[in-house]
Amino acid sequence: MLRVLSTHLFLNQRLHPGLLEHAETSGAQAVEIFAARQHFDYTSREHVSELASWFRSNSLQPFSMHAPLYPGREMGRSAAPAVNLLHPEKARRIDAMDEVKRALETAEHIPLRNLVVHLGEQADAWSPRSVEYAITALEHLGAFARPLGVRLLIENLLSEPTTPEHLVSVLEIGHLNNVGICLDLGHAHVTVGIAAAIGTLGARIASVHVHDNHGQKDEHLWPGDGTIDWTPTAEALKKLATPPAIVLEISQNLGETPLTIPAKIKQAFERFA
Repeated sequence: MLRVLSTHLFLNQRLHPGLLEHAETSGAQAVEIFAARQHFDYTSREHVSELASWFRSNSLQPFSMHAPLYPGREMGRSAAPAVNLLHPEKARRIDAMDEVKRALETAEHIPLRNLVVHLGEQADAWSPRSVEYAITALEHLGAFARPLGVRLLIENLLSEPTTPEHLVSVLEIGHLNNVGICLDLGHAHVTVGIAAAIGTLGARIASVHVHDNHGQKDEHLWPGDGTIDWTPTAEALKKLATPPAIVLEISQNLGETPLTIPAKIKQAFERFA
């Protein structure tokens, strides 16, 4: 399974080549770039060019990008509304798709293979309209992504529309055979359980967000620091017909230092060896 480090670990910092080199020397084969403007400003030609030049000269792969959750630099701390593809207001849905497309344009310069997409926010409800909005968004973004060589992956969250069963329903109703799944293990642990999520999503799983929690809230801890049972989890993922990429998505607020991070990254990946 491909070893991928999400730059979510460095979300409080501007993403620069030194952090990518840190990921590579820590055992990652690829990265998932987290599209938050204070971290990776996908609207800045200079920032995109800086990283594109680094990737051309190094072996670390730009496996995926996590679509933006907010349009600004404050990650929801300002009055700017969240990027919500399922919002009841059409204008908000259009604004959300436009923001995701801005991030997707990065693939013109950085050869991303996948884009991880959130469908809505935690308070959103499951309804025929949420299905309609989800299918419309995925069709629209898919048409934009395909010429860039990017595949959409939708992520299970903590909301009704994004349970594993409901994600499968969206894909089946919309005949969205080109859209895959990013299975978030931490979210599954808080909701339906990891074994049930893997059983439901099965071969659709293209990547896996790896982090731990205590089953109550989304903590993004290092594997082993919560209550997920990692041995059966790793075995279940290995049994899938196509082993998914393992994307380590750890919180930026755990007080880690450049001295402690490499060993923890290597230890986390070893759980899936």
